[in-house]
Parts: sequence; structure tokens; C-alpha cells
Amino acid sequence: MSDKTQNNRERFLDACACQSVDRPPIWMMRQAGRALPEYRELKQKYSFVEMVQTPDLATEVTLQPIRRFGFDAAVMFSDILVIPEAMGQSYKFRDQGGIQMEFSINNQQDVDRLNVNGVVDRLSYVSRAIGQIHKELGGKTALLGFTGSPWTLANYMMEGGSASKFVRAHQLQRGEPKLFEQLMSKLTQAIIDYLKMQAASGVDAIQIFDSMGGMLSSEEYSEVSGRWIGQIIESLERVVPVILFSRDTAGSLQELVQTGAQVLGLDWSIRLSEARSRIPSSIALQGNLDPTVLKTTPEIAARETSRILEEMRGNNGFIFNLGHGVPPDAKLENIESVVSVVKGFK
Repeated sequence: MSDKTQNNRERFLDACACQSVDRPPIWMMRQAGRALPEYRELKQKYSFVEMVQTPDLATEVTLQPIRRFGFDAAVMFSDILVIPEAMGQSYKFRDQGGIQMEFSINNQQDVDRLNVNGVVDRLSYVSRAIGQIHKELGGKTALLGFTGSPWTLANYMMEGGSASKFVRAHQLQRGEPKLFEQLMSKLTQAIIDYLKMQAASGVDAIQIFDSMGGMLSSEEYSEVSGRWIGQIIESLERVVPVILFSRDTAGSLQELVQTGAQVLGLDWSIRLSEARSRIPSSIALQGNLDPTVLKTTPEIAARETSRILEEMRGNNGFIFNLGHGVPPDAKLENIESVVSVVKGFK
């Protein structure tokens, strides 16, 4: 380990680059704030979309977990669905829960009406929020931006929001491959423009959420999802590190490596030591505590955290994190236990 004392931002960025750090950096997957009482208080006054689109509110929600837990990285408060909204397909949250898109993508006409031009201008509220958050963090804590992958966004856009089963994007890819290519090309270009804007506005790293990646076999992953992610990562030209999180894709590790991501985020379905043995040492790993542990007890949370840390002892390029998002009913004392164990690890 390095002898120098690293601040949170340095520690996080060094880990992304597979450099030695004085301890593994820690941050909680997106949605870390929703378990906090201060976030719930804001939710009583403002809708989720209002908070996303109001820079002052997005800044406040981003900083809440940092003030309480002192994570090494802050994740800007936003949503993956800002991309389809900026292209002309708005979203909201249903009263009974789940996402509702304004309309579903069904045919050529629907794809044609999606407008890539001006996406960055329509998402200027994100740029303003990043600037405010960056200033508040004062260079001591890393700031992460994010996006959904084209494949993941296409699934929500074609189903018209949340669904018990996501099947229509896969059907389009198999039945109308040319139309599928058009949709994915538009999404990829919009995401590239958006992420370049995030980088120019001050984020230190970017995470791509391929939450629907597990719907694809290892044989089809690269063609259907991975190659579009690869185009996005290549376009950034290593301006900032890119973390790729693809859920339920333990069987597609080599396909994930081929995207060019500097860091792979893993869920809890694979042991980190196994992944480390299968992934080039130049690529950092992030993960992978089962989020349900945060609903148990501090003792269990500490034990499971220690197990992962010991498993990765001596490995450069390791970022401690959950294997997916923070459950809304996570217990604060369990999050505190996890943070304490990681920060005390030697």
C-alpha cells in the first residue's frame, strides 16, 4: 500500500486506475440516499422528477449520503430515463409504483420521432447540478456521473415503463434488426453527447448501468449490448474512467472486458476472487455486497463486509460497493457498520 495519506477523491481514482491505495475506497451504488430520512422529507414536498430537474434539489440529495456516511465518491442525483425524455419520450412514476413512459416505442414512426439533436441543451439542468455539486465537494470527494446503457434504455422505452417481463426489445432485435439498429444508434449518440457534457461539467468518473444485460446470453451479449457500450467508452477517449455495471452477467465476463471499461462492477452472483482470476489485472473491480444484507443486522453486515475485504486483500484496483442499488428499507445502522469496517480495514 502507498505510504501517502490519500483523500477520498485520490483514493477512488487511484483504485479505478489499478494503483495502490491506503485502503479500498467505498461508495454505495446509486440510490444510496433513498434510505435516508432527510431524503424522504424532501420527497414529501417534491416529486422525483422535480428533484432530478432542479439543480439545487439534485445537489442537496447528492450530498446527503456524503454528509452522513463520508463515502469516497458521490453519485450525482439523476435518473437513467433523462435520456429518453430529452429525446422526446418523457417519464413519470405511477401512483402504485414503477415507471410510466409517455408512450411506447412500437414502430418506425416512433423511432423516427426520437430527436437526438439538442439532447445536451435539454439536459442542461444536469450540467448545472454537476457544477454545484463539484463546488460543494471541494475536490476531496470524487463525483460520479452515470447513464443507462442503450440496451437497458431500449427495454424501458419499448415496454412503456416498468414491466413484469421485458421482451419487446429482444423481439425487435430478432424480428426487425434494421429498426433495432436505428434505435440503438440514436440512443448511443445521445448517450455519448450526454456523457461528454458530464465530463466537461466536472464528474471524475462515469458509470454505465447495463441493468438488463442479464437478459442476454454470453453468445449474444456483445452484438446486442456490448458493442454499443464499447462505442460509448471509445468516444470518451479515457477522458474519465468508465465503470460498467452489468447485472446477472457473470457468464459474460470476457464480453464485458471487450467493451473497454476501466472498471467492472459486479453483482453478488459471482465471487470477486473468481472474477479477478478471469479478468486482466489492468481492469479494476467494484462490488459486490448483497444489498439485502443492509436489511439484517449490523453484525451480519460487518461480517459479510469483512469477508469480501479479506477475499480481495492485496489486490490493487478494488472498490468496495454493493452488488446493486441500496434498498429503500435499508437500515441506517447497517450502512454505518459497512462503512466503519471498510474505513478501518488495514
